Amino acid sequence: MRLERLAPALSFALLACARGEPPTWDAAGASPSIAPLPASVSALPAAAAPAASSAPAASSAPSAPPAVDSSKLPQTRDRPGSDSPAFNARVATLWDAIVSDDPSRAMPFFFPLGAYQQVKDISDPASDWKHRLVSAYARDIHALHRRLGDDAASATFVGIDVPDPRARWVDPGEEYNKIGYWRVFGSKLRWRLGDQERSSDVKSLISWRGEWYVVHLSAIK
Repeated sequence: MRLERLAPALSFALLACARGEPPTWDAAGASPSIAPLPASVSALPAAAAPAASSAPAASSAPSAPPAVDSSKLPQTRDRPGSDSPAFNARVATLWDAIVSDDPSRAMPFFFPLGAYQQVKDISDPASDWKHRLVSAYARDIHALHRRLGDDAASATFVGIDVPDPRARWVDPGEEYNKIGYWRVFGSKLRWRLGDQERSSDVKSLISWRGEWYVVHLSAIK
């Protein structure tokens, strides 16, 4: 799949994902909530204000239910694809993290903790997720930023190639997993610096509820 330049404004697309997106992880373990900005309201001039009514005030509309954290829901066998707006938005967070040298910005594209806790049949999946997988993800992002060098701000994102047809379902028990998932090796992140197009491997994507997430970026560690 070829993407043209993705806009940096990603939040709306992430919140619009039908399956819901996991919150951004931080080292303190906090899960910041994201609330929409209120619509701007212009006050009416006093002369134009409507007269007070003696009728009882109408009850306010019920507030929207909070967004569901899809990482806490059960896994599905939905086959993921790499052509949805939500997927493109998650990929864009990775590129933004590489350019800015800030791995925290790319956490929406990383396999979420709640899903990892459901998947892995190990003694402490949360510790493994944080200290092994997320740490490696951060190191790889810093290394990719160094590849951009002084021209990081002028680099242009081209796209990500995901070999979706080569994805396969991993059955429980194959990779210390209690439940299955789709997995694909050999994706490529592509960008342009000047007249040269460059690329980097994305080693492994795995699925949660029909969506691709990175679990190993530059190397399987």
